[in-house]
Amino acid sequence: NPAAMLSVQKTQQRLSSQRRNAAPASAVPSRTCAPRRSIYSTAAAKDVTTGVVFEPMTAAKAELATVEKTKENTESFARVNFHPECEAALNEQINIEYNVSYIYHALYAYFDRDNVALPGLAKFFKDGSLEERGHAELLMEYQNKRGGRVVLKNILMPEMEFANEAKGEALYAMELALSLEKLNFTKLRELHAVAAKHEDASMSDFLEGQLLEEQVESVKQVSEYVSQLRRVGKGLGVYQFDKELAEA
Repeated sequence: NPAAMLSVQKTQQRLSSQRRNAAPASAVPSRTCAPRRSIYSTAAAKDVTTGVVFEPMTAAKAELATVEKTKENTESFARVNFHPECEAALNEQINIEYNVSYIYHALYAYFDRDNVALPGLAKFFKDGSLEERGHAELLMEYQNKRGGRVVLKNILMPEMEFANEAKGEALYAMELALSLEKLNFTKLRELHAVAAKHEDASMSDFLEGQLLEEQVESVKQVSEYVSQLRRVGKGLGVYQFDKELAEA
C-alpha cells in the first residue's frame, strides 16, 4: 500500500531528526558536589603556610614563673627587657640634670642681688633651673615605669661668684650656660647610645621624643644669646638685653 509506506517513511524521518537534535549524554555537564573542606583543615593549612602558631598560655609560662618569683618588697613587677646598664645610665643622667639645675639656681641668686640687679638674667636662670629639675623628674618617672630603681647621687656645690672683668658677668654666665647645654646634649646622646646598644626601642623613643629635640632647641637659643651679648659689650647694651629678656 503506497499510502502506508509513505506514512512509515515520514515516521522514520521524524525519529531520525529527533535523534540528531538530541545532545549526546557525554556532552551534558554532570553536576557533582565538591567535597566540603573542614574548618580545621583550613586552619591547619594556614599554619603550614605562615609558620605562625601562637599558644598564649604556653608562651606566658616563662614570664608567669618570673612574676611568681618576684619579691614584692624589693623587686618590680613591671620590669621587662630592661638592661641593668640602661638603668645605671638613667641614674647618671638624673644626676647630671640635677647638677645643671643647681648651677642655674646659683646663677639666679647671683643676678638677683641688689648690686648686680639684672632681673631678666635672674628670671632666665631660675626658669632654666626649674626646667633641668623637671628633666630629672621626667627621667625618674621613666626609670620607675620600666621597673628600675632611682639612685640619687651627690650634687657638687657650684660657684657663687660670676663677675668677670674681661667679659662682664652677663656674657660669662651665658657662655657657661652654653657649655652646660652642650655637655647635657652630649650626655643625652651617650645615654641614647646605651639604649641602642641593648636594642631598647622604648628608651630610645623616650629620649628622642622627650629630651633630645628640646635640648637641641636649648643649645640654639643660648648660642644666640651669647652672640648678642658679645655684640652689645658690657655697658648699656647689657641693660637693654636684660630688659628684653625679662619681657620675653
